Amino acid sequence: MNNNRSIIRDLFIELTERCNNDCAHCYINLPENDAASQDKELSTDEWKHIITEAADLGVLNICFTGGEPFLREDFKELYYFTRKLGIKTIIYTNACLITPEFAEFLAVYPPLEKIEVTVYGMHRKSYEAVSRVPGSFDMYLRGINLLREKKVPFVVKSALLPYNKSEIDEFETLADTIPWMNSLPVYAMFFDLRARRDDTEKNEFIKKLRVSPEDGIKFLARNKEKYLKAQKEYFSKVMCSRNKKIFFCGAGHGGGCVDAYGMLQLCLMLRHPDTVYDLRKGTLKDGVVNFFPIIRERESENTEYLKRCAGCFLRGFCVQCPAKSWMEHGDLDTPVEYLCEIAHAQARYLNLVKEGEKAWEVADWQDRINRFTNE
Repeated sequence: MNNNRSIIRDLFIELTERCNNDCAHCYINLPENDAASQDKELSTDEWKHIITEAADLGVLNICFTGGEPFLREDFKELYYFTRKLGIKTIIYTNACLITPEFAEFLAVYPPLEKIEVTVYGMHRKSYEAVSRVPGSFDMYLRGINLLREKKVPFVVKSALLPYNKSEIDEFETLADTIPWMNSLPVYAMFFDLRARRDDTEKNEFIKKLRVSPEDGIKFLARNKEKYLKAQKEYFSKVMCSRNKKIFFCGAGHGGGCVDAYGMLQLCLMLRHPDTVYDLRKGTLKDGVVNFFPIIRERESENTEYLKRCAGCFLRGFCVQCPAKSWMEHGDLDTPVEYLCEIAHAQARYLNLVKEGEKAWEVADWQDRINRFTNE
């Protein structure tokens, strides 16, 4: 590996959009036997070329994700190739495809970072209501039990859905039994729409699965003391950035994502055609060094964005971003009402805005943040 200063530290590799599950809330999954998608996926040699480029640029961590990355028949080959280059690996998986032989392989060649397993339910009925694949619950159980048996470090996370929301205590009890968990598990709940903008019907279904902003805040703040401490730490470090730029997140800073077909993206979800770079026609270095900075400098001309988001003191607190606008509206800077409501619900809970106030209209926002962080 190149020992010079890293040009890019972290790279997400989305090996495939195909998945053995058909999760109700998923923003990207395609059927595991989707031949059209599989035919377009990068070959083993193409992935090795990109991974070698990444090593030469100083990448320290590669995350293999999907879809379900274990569906790729060459997963072990690509994983071993990456580890031989000295790169730490992270794997996002549902664990359903972990066999005894696979678990042994991971034990012999450990990823050096904890595998992240998403758990969709604590019982067959709830799990398979989410996965929508009969038999997947037993396959998942086999997978995590094999990881335990072989002492392969992993953590669990979940998605908060109508089918499993009554099982939170059970799930967190499970998490407590996993020796590599050092904090509460992470939950997805404010679900993203389809990143390919390819399924209007499923988008409407995903919207129905989202928790309300108020219920989401109740869940996030169920440990009130810990929640308030985290928010005070956040606001003490992050100040409002009022300008026309649409990228105020970390996308493209020190990291990036390559999709299954060789398109380099600033983040996993941003697939707007103007913001992706074709690695089959260029290099990872050119994409990161020359293309990413140009995209990150883009400014909004959207009247609503300029009126609201550009002048909102919750801007860094809100998860509004170009990727979310793309998924919801097909552009990069149309405000997403659901996200705005979530940000304002949190701000009301923290007494940063009053009922009926809009954060972009608040003149004394700095005083309010100072009072909150010093309480």
